[in-house]
Amino acid sequence: MEFTQILGWLATFLFSIMIIPQMIRTVKSKDTSGVSLLMFIIFLSANIIALSYALLIQQVPLIIKYIIALVTTVIYLILFGIYYLRKKKMVINNDGK
Repeated sequence: MEFTQILGWLATFLFSIMIIPQMIRTVKSKDTSGVSLLMFIIFLSANIIALSYALLIQQVPLIIKYIIALVTTVIYLILFGIYYLRKKKMVINNDGK
């Protein structure tokens, strides 16, 4: 394997897992305050476009990267929704409304 391929696969791996630490932090703290929902929505949109491009040019490392990024982003958005809605429900219940 050439050095450039190793760099490409390493970058693919790191980009693919970059959301996982935030996922772990959110699950442990059960808190989404301080997390930008807009950033994750933009990231998801960019990955959908980039996956389309990778499929068109048939670049396997990029296809893998964008699929993993899409999956982790969707999982995080689900976690965000769960904890955000739970927190919102607690605020409503504490207000007596």
